[in-house]
Amino acid sequence: MSIFVNEKTRVVVQGITGKEGSFHARNCLAYGTQIVAGVTPGKGGQKMDEVPVFNTVADAVQATQADASLIFVPPSAAPDSIYEAAEAGLALVVVITDGIPTLDMVRVFSYIDKAKCRVIGPNCPGIIAPGKTKVGIMPGAIHKPGSVGVISRSGTLTYEVVSQLTKLEIGQSSCIGIGGDPVVGTDFIDCLGAFERDPETTAVLMIGEIGGEAEEAAARFIREKMSKPVISFIAGLSAPRGKRMGHAGAIISGGKGTARAKLEALAAAGVHTVEDPSQIGAKVKEVLAG
Repeated sequence: MSIFVNEKTRVVVQGITGKEGSFHARNCLAYGTQIVAGVTPGKGGQKMDEVPVFNTVADAVQATQADASLIFVPPSAAPDSIYEAAEAGLALVVVITDGIPTLDMVRVFSYIDKAKCRVIGPNCPGIIAPGKTKVGIMPGAIHKPGSVGVISRSGTLTYEVVSQLTKLEIGQSSCIGIGGDPVVGTDFIDCLGAFERDPETTAVLMIGEIGGEAEEAAARFIREKMSKPVISFIAGLSAPRGKRMGHAGAIISGGKGTARAKLEALAAAGVHTVEDPSQIGAKVKEVLAG
């Protein structure tokens, strides 16, 4: 199985006629994703290749029974795009857009909490169920169907570790990039719980980074709720205090959020930790071998 998406997921792409939207929509289609509609206000009635374009998400859902959205719109338009997708009744919204003001997303999630809608992102690569569907921007060719669930705050590092796993003939059940912003819709605990419930996932690889307390919260959840082995790497062991490293959420403040503190919390929870990113695949293989 996979978490959150599968081969039956029907996707509408918001911003499909833009440069990034059309490029990644075509890549998703080539992977086998069921992209059933696109949305660009004012361009309803057009087509992107063979995909019909609608003026609103509500129109797209009514015509195609879409149940998920993939968002490629500018930061200024992204909050309204998320509201629109949720109000149209979509169960999943994947927000690729980066640069959305944090306060805007706080307001969005306050509303989303009341709706039956899961948001992945923003500022994320999306989610892939290898061999089934790709709802995001990750390179599909590096993935291999299998039983290791992958969760990451870093898109590029996700690609690196997935490539390591695939080269070692270790397949993945689902790979999800939750995003590197301070506020995200789906966190480590959401994904860990879903992988714990998934009968075809046998182990979980969690890629964290400096900043915030998401990994420490995940460690508590793993200790109390997880029966499956978890392997983890935390990026930023050499990062100086008080300096943001890449993502908006990757900043150490008040002595909290260091990579070392996160690794210690995870190790204390029984997680198999690794400090050298080139050895992540090897560590997963070692854990799977028992």
